[in-house]
Amino acid sequence: MRPEILFALFQPATNLKGVGPRVAALLDRLGASRVLDLIWLLPSGVIDRGYRPKLEDAETGRVATIDVTVTEHRAGRGRQPYRVIVTDGTASAALVFFNPRRDWLEQTYPPGARRLISGRIDRYGDALQMAHPDYAVDPAAGEEIPAIEPVYPLTAGLAPKTLRHIVARAAAQAPDLPEWLDPALKERHGFPAWRDAVRSVHAPERATAIESTPALRRLAYDELLANQLALSLVRRRLKRRGGRRLQGDGRIAEKVRQGLRWELTGAQRRVLAEILEDMASPHRMMRLIQGDVGSGKTVVALLAAAAAVEAGTQAALMVPTEVLARQHARTLVDLAGDAGLRIACLTGRDKTQARRTILRDLNEGRIDLLVGTHALFQEGVDFHDLGLVIVDEQHRFGVHQRMLLSEKSERPADILVMTATPIPRTLAMTAYGDMDVSRIDERPPGRAAVDTRVVSAERLDDVIERLSAAMDRGDRAYWICPLVEETEDSELAAAEQRHRELRQRFGDRVGLVHGRMRAEDKDMALQRFADGDATLLVATTVVEVGVDVPEATIIVIEEADRFGLAQLHQLRGRVGRGDRPGVCLLIYRPPLGETARARLRTLRETDDGFRIAEEDYRLRGAGELLGTRQSGLPGMRLAAIDRDQDLMEIAHDDARLIVETDPELRKERGRALRILLYLFERDAAIRYLESG
Repeated sequence: MRPEILFALFQPATNLKGVGPRVAALLDRLGASRVLDLIWLLPSGVIDRGYRPKLEDAETGRVATIDVTVTEHRAGRGRQPYRVIVTDGTASAALVFFNPRRDWLEQTYPPGARRLISGRIDRYGDALQMAHPDYAVDPAAGEEIPAIEPVYPLTAGLAPKTLRHIVARAAAQAPDLPEWLDPALKERHGFPAWRDAVRSVHAPERATAIESTPALRRLAYDELLANQLALSLVRRRLKRRGGRRLQGDGRIAEKVRQGLRWELTGAQRRVLAEILEDMASPHRMMRLIQGDVGSGKTVVALLAAAAAVEAGTQAALMVPTEVLARQHARTLVDLAGDAGLRIACLTGRDKTQARRTILRDLNEGRIDLLVGTHALFQEGVDFHDLGLVIVDEQHRFGVHQRMLLSEKSERPADILVMTATPIPRTLAMTAYGDMDVSRIDERPPGRAAVDTRVVSAERLDDVIERLSAAMDRGDRAYWICPLVEETEDSELAAAEQRHRELRQRFGDRVGLVHGRMRAEDKDMALQRFADGDATLLVATTVVEVGVDVPEATIIVIEEADRFGLAQLHQLRGRVGRGDRPGVCLLIYRPPLGETARARLRTLRETDDGFRIAEEDYRLRGAGELLGTRQSGLPGMRLAAIDRDQDLMEIAHDDARLIVETDPELRKERGRALRILLYLFERDAAIRYLESG
C-alpha cells in the first residue's frame, strides 16, 4: 500500500487552486492529471528577466524589463497592428498587438499610467518595439514579474502564466521525504534534498540550463535508481524462486544441426553455449540475445528449445503478431526437419475445435514447442511442464508480461529474449536490466548485403518503372510511407494516397497495411502479401518487425530522411531474406539537412546493425531505438540517455549493491528506498518483494 506521506502527490490536479474542469482537461493533454505529474512536468527552458536597461540602451533580441509611461494609443488600419506608445524619458517604443481586445488594452495601458513591462525588444525600421509584452504591471507590484522564469511545454488554451502558477502550487505540495541516496554519492555530486530539488527546478535562481543543475541531476538519478532497483528486485525474485537443471542429451539438437544447410557461425555457437550453460545451472536463466537482422537468432532459439525438450519439458515462443507466429511456426518446422520436435501454433484465428485440440495436447504434453502471440499467457493456456520461454522482439513486451508467461508452470521457466534491434549498453541496462546479455555479431555465410541506394524524389517515375519490371519477373516489393493519410499542414507522403496511386498502375496486385487498420484486416493484408496474392505492399512502419517474406526483394522507403537510422535498418532487413539479393531504395526530398545526409550516408556505407545503432544513438538519442521520446529513456520523464549516462552507470551499480546488502529493504535506507519505488510508481517491485 502506498505510504501516507505520498498521498498528496497522487491527488488529482483539480485539488489545486485554479484547476477547474476546463483547465484540468487542458492539463490532461500534457499528461498532468495529478499533482505528481505536474511536479514531473519539467521546464523546457528559463527566461532571464533580470536585464533592466533604459530604452535608449536596450539591446534588440533580448528580453528586457523596463519601467515606462504610456503616452498614447494608435489603432491600426486594416491589417496593421494596434500600437501603444510608451517612454521612459530616454526614448520611446511601441508595444505591438495583433487582434487585441480594445477594452482590455485601454484598461491595462491607460494613457499617463506607469507600467513595468517585460518582453523581447526588437526594432521595426528605426523604431523600438515589443510585441505582446509578457508582463505589464504597476511598478508597485513588480514582484509579480519573476527575475528568472521557468518556461513549460504548453497546449492550446493554456496560458504560460496559468501553468506556471499551477506547477508552483504542485511543487509546494512536495513533502520532506526521508533520504534514500547514499550520503557519499549525495555529497560528491552536490545533490540537494529531494524536496529542495523539486522546488529548485521549478523556481530556478539563475538563468542556467536546467539540465545541468544539481537539482535536476538529483531528480534524474532518483528516477534511474528507482528503475534499476525495481529491475534488480525482479531479477532477485526470479532467481530466488530458483530454477532447475535443463540439460539435454543432444539427441534432438544434433538432428536439427545435421538438417541445416549451413554451419553455425562462431557467434551462434558462442551464444548457444552461454544459453545451454545457463539452462544446465540450478539458477533460472534470464538472458537477452541481441542479433542483427539475418544473424540467425531463430536457429539458436530452436536449439535452445531442443535442449529443453530433451530435458523433458516444453518450450514456448511468443512473438508480436499472428502473422509472425504462423511464419515462425512454418520456419521452425522446416528447420527442425525430422528431428522429432512436435511444434504447434496458437493464434486468435484458430477455430474452436482446432484450438481445443491444441490446448488439450499442450496440457497433456503432446506439444513440445508452442508458438503464438501474447495470448500464450492468457487463462486457459496450460502447459504440461513449461521449461523455456522465448520472447521475440522483446521491446514489444514488458517485464511483467514475460514474467506472467514464465510462470505458466509450477516450476519457474527459463527466459530467453531475442531482439533484432542492437541496443547501446546504457539503454540495454534500462530496458533489460534484469537480464544477462549475449550478442550474435556475425552474419551467416551466404547472406548477401542489401544493395542500398539513395534516390531523389524527382526520380520517382523511374523507381516505379523499375518496380514494374521486377514485379513482372515475379519479385515482391514493399513501399513504405511515413504517414497514414494526407493532412493539410503536411507534405509527407501518405500510405492511403500512395496506395490509391499505385493501384491505378498495378491493380489488385497492390496491398495496404497500416497501424490504424483492425488487427484482423492487417493480418489479412500481410497474409495476402506472404501468399503472393499481392506482390506490392504499401505500408507504414508496422512492417518494421514481424514480417518475413523471403520472396520480397525490393523495398522503397519514401521520405527516408524523416526516419531514424535504426528504423531504416530494420525496414531494410525486410528484403533479401531469401535466395535472391535485396535492393533498398531510400527516397528523399531535396535539399537534405546535414543530419539526414549523415544518416543516409551511414546506411549506404554499412549493414552492421551494431554500428548503425551506435550512430543512431549519437545522432538522435534513444527515441529511435526503443520507440521512446527523443533522447529519453523508456518509461521515464526526468532522465535522458544522452545527458545522464554517467548517472545510469552509477544507479545500475548502486541498485545491485542495495539488493545484495539489504535484499528486503528493511534497513533505514531500505525503508526510504521503498518510498522511492512508490514515488516513481514501481509498485510491482514492492509486491515482488513482499511475495518473496
